[in-house]
Amino acid sequence: MSGFVGVLVSDQWLQSQFTQVQLRSLKSKFVSLRTESGKVTVGDLPPVMMTLNGLKDLTEDEIREILGKSNPNAGDEIDFEAFLRAYLNLQALDAAKKGDSKTSSTFLKAATTTLLHTINDSEKTSYVAHINNYLGEDPFLKKYLPMDPAKNDLFDLVKDGVLLCKLINIAVPGTIDERAINTKKILNPWERNENHTLCLNSAKAIGCTVVNIGTQDLIEARPHLVLGLISQIIKIQLLADLNLKKTPQLVELVDDSNDVEELMSLSPEKVLLKWMNFHLQKAGYKKPITNFSSDLKDGEAYAYLLNTLAPEHSSVSTLDTKDPAKRAELIIQHAEKLDCKRYISPKDIVEGSTNLNLAFVANIFHHRNGLAVDNQKISFAEMMPEDEQTSREERCFRLWINSLGNFTYINNLFEDVRNGWVLLEVLDKASPGSVKWKHASKPPIKMPFRKLENCNQVVNIGKELNFSLVNVAGNDIVQGNKKLILAFLWQLMRFNMLQLLKNLRFHSQGQGKEMTDADILNWANNKVKSTGRNSQMDSFKDKSLSDGVFFLELLSAVEPRVVNWSVVTKGEDDEEKKLNATYIISVARKLGCSIFLLPEDIIEVNQKMILTLTASIMYWSLQQPAEDLKSSSPTTAAEDDGSAAAEMTSSSKDENNDSAN
Repeated sequence: MSGFVGVLVSDQWLQSQFTQVQLRSLKSKFVSLRTESGKVTVGDLPPVMMTLNGLKDLTEDEIREILGKSNPNAGDEIDFEAFLRAYLNLQALDAAKKGDSKTSSTFLKAATTTLLHTINDSEKTSYVAHINNYLGEDPFLKKYLPMDPAKNDLFDLVKDGVLLCKLINIAVPGTIDERAINTKKILNPWERNENHTLCLNSAKAIGCTVVNIGTQDLIEARPHLVLGLISQIIKIQLLADLNLKKTPQLVELVDDSNDVEELMSLSPEKVLLKWMNFHLQKAGYKKPITNFSSDLKDGEAYAYLLNTLAPEHSSVSTLDTKDPAKRAELIIQHAEKLDCKRYISPKDIVEGSTNLNLAFVANIFHHRNGLAVDNQKISFAEMMPEDEQTSREERCFRLWINSLGNFTYINNLFEDVRNGWVLLEVLDKASPGSVKWKHASKPPIKMPFRKLENCNQVVNIGKELNFSLVNVAGNDIVQGNKKLILAFLWQLMRFNMLQLLKNLRFHSQGQGKEMTDADILNWANNKVKSTGRNSQMDSFKDKSLSDGVFFLELLSAVEPRVVNWSVVTKGEDDEEKKLNATYIISVARKLGCSIFLLPEDIIEVNQKMILTLTASIMYWSLQQPAEDLKSSSPTTAAEDDGSAAAEMTSSSKDENNDSAN
């Protein structure tokens, strides 16, 4: 691989508690515990825990007793994340034993300090109800629904991958072409794996973080990973309208154009908080709400919010009640009258369940947002410039960056890269060792010149990697110059893609030559030609590609069984082209390609996105044992189509220069 990824864990909070040096050391300790069966059990932990830092005041017997309280069966298997949680829990107890309250409280802030991953029954119940409601009439799933939240129906049903694929389409309609989902009553292991591969790649394409979740985790229905993924999908669905494009009435939350730009840069969660505080302030509630957990536990904010949004159902007793549990019950009764009781129980409010509180507030927003229809303000919001092509590229690069597993998750590309830190993270993965971290400043960055230093380093590294950056300076990134940011990111994405292919070819063929766009073009043409088909592409901007037939033939060439030709159209009109393009993207993801383009990119033959699609298919194919490695040889390719190679190299340089100038 071209970039150093390091040790990643799916829980971002857990990841933040350790440096990469610590994680590598702990991973090594954990791996050394594995028995001949490849498992690590609870009973294996005490001796190795004794050797770790921060556990000086606990004996081995005490550690064994503590671990036994959270899991009495010493033979139970644990994973690496459970090992890390156990270590943090023991550190906290060790610190408490010697009176270090500061350290103790820090580690006890974890949502879970038990040894094994715990399943939140309230969340499980809520998600099951959501699925029953939205997928109850699905032609394939209705025979399995409704599920019983008290049983393990959910975990049994996710094992074939169909449910999760359907849930993604509910969250972001059209993400998955359902013709690509394997929906037989009984699936073989290959078909089940394809569904889960399609699910994970599609989840990344809508913004889910799926680091450290693999197809086997879903096939085995590991509860904490399944619920974590479902939680992200549902959250994306519930927050989909928290932006000015979908809900222009949100402009009422701000006063002027500068504030509108700031609103557009906020994450959906922060927009939801801003909306909630807007109404609470109008209702006379003095305390600002900064989170969906502790600030909502006493229920007062909910009482004020519901009273101002639905005064016809308001009750003085909700605020007069001193008992938080009783107030929470009254809040649920109030919400039920608005038909937005879903997702939460009084117990969840009192306990401060972040995920369920967020879902509950989002549900209230959908049912009654309380925003006035100020036509003048709405017209102003609708006039905010948005170039469709820029928007599509922003989406692609944002999703790609988030898929890399960086610690920093970005919500608004143009705003979130302005301090340079995210770009340095990506550069370090694409070209390990290129970033001088001693000269970089980590967010939050208060001093403007520190942001400029980061961005100057970004540009300097780009130049070292031979990016076309004529007249581009670090200040252009700091100022949020959209055109230059997109030009830089395209070159970075392309560099990363070519490095991956180069390294893969080096390990398989022993050839360390640079990979070029022409190599990718010729590999694709040779691959299709090898199956006896006549389709060829002259370049990545060949307009004949718009019907999608070439890419379906390419996908069929690398894996004959993956394309169902009975659902493919001739691509003769716009509707048929759209059907083919949608199917291509889902089939490629089902195969194992991590791609972020849209059907429109294929129909319009977007040169950049066509290149990424072809390269992703090539990358998957080169990893397969049966791949004819000679077909990707630059020598063979150049002999077959030297003119195409020259054209692609030339057009790539021209495009980079055009973008940067």
